[in-house]
Order: sequence, then structure tokens, then C-alpha cells
Amino acid sequence: MAIGDGHRESKESWKDVLLGLKQRGLQAGPLLAVGDGAMGFWAAMEEVFPQTGRQPLLVPQMGNILNALPKSQHGRAKADMQAIWMAATREEAQAAFAKFVGSYQAKYPKAVEKLEKDRDSLLAFYDFPAEHWQHIRTTNPIESTFATVRHRTSRTRNCVSRATFLGLAFKLIEEAEKSWRRIRGVEKIELLLKGVPFKDGEPVQDNLPVQQKLAA
Repeated sequence: MAIGDGHRESKESWKDVLLGLKQRGLQAGPLLAVGDGAMGFWAAMEEVFPQTGRQPLLVPQMGNILNALPKSQHGRAKADMQAIWMAATREEAQAAFAKFVGSYQAKYPKAVEKLEKDRDSLLAFYDFPAEHWQHIRTTNPIESTFATVRHRTSRTRNCVSRATFLGLAFKLIEEAEKSWRRIRGVEKIELLLKGVPFKDGEPVQDNLPVQQKLAA
């Protein structure tokens, strides 16, 4: 875990946090970064950990797209987007994606443009264990923690030193961490670290030797 203060989530502020992680041992970088549309975060990730994959948060993305649609279309569009996120395979997600584009392109091109610009990264979770998808697609536990920290520190912001403020925020997050849900499929992390690729949430492994043994 890392914590730091910064200026409006700027690239330099995020870069300081990421370089701090790197100095503490995270040399290879994470396999996947999950975040909202904060440009500073993604720009810093690209510079410090260029090999890290990108997964935008789906709920904020959905909100951005709905903002480009009239309210009369929100219910149907929401269901059409959820058909993309909740598809069992990347192929099914791509089909749902194409259906959305076909349904809204003519009348609402701006909404389609917002969806298409992040097409590949929006579906990055399919290259990770299916058990991890619910953790990758949302950061609600972290957002809830941040809301608690903001609520508890808003009145003390101008009353304590920078170091004291950061220490207080750290202790609040550390306490909130105790209620976080344990990651599902924790044993799959070892496969990821060993470089085993995943497709549609399942490990891709060569079963030829096993088949040869059975044939023998």
C-alpha cells in the first residue's frame, strides 16, 4: 500500500507514488492497473511501468456514455452495456459491443465514440482469472475507504502538519482494510506470476503431453 499527497491527481503527483513503490521493490510493475479516467494516473503509469496493462473502471465509463444519451435511452443503453461487461467470453463481449455500436451509432455518435475509444482496455479483464473479474471491474471497496478518509480528515486539513495528516489518513485506511473482502481465487495469482496466460478467465495450458499419455 502507498499513500501520498498531490495536486489534483496530476501526472507528477501520481509519478511520485509509483516511483515510491518502485524504490520499495516493485521493480517489475503490476500486470494490470485499474482506475478511472484520471489522465495523470495513466500518463504516470505509462512512464514508470510501461508494460502494465490498463483496465478502466466500468461504472464511471458507463456514466460517461450515458451523459451523451438522452434520459429516455438510459435504461436500454445500460442493459446493452452490461451485456458487454457481463459476457462469459471476449467473443460474446465483442458481439455485444458490435450490437451497441449498431444500435446507437446513427443517432448518438458521441456515445459510441466514448465507448469505442477504450475498446481493448475495457475488455482487459478477460485475460485474467474469472475469479478475479469482480475485483478488477470495480474499486468500490477502495472508493468507500477514500470516502471515509475524506469525511474524517476534512475538518483537520488545515489544523495539522503534512506529515501528521498523511499519518492520520494512513491509519484510517489501515483500519478500513480489515473489512475488505478477501480476494477470490487467490491461488490463481501464482499462475499469473509464472506467466501462464489466461483466455476468457481460464488458464491456457498445453495439454498435449497429458493427451499423449492417455493415448499410450
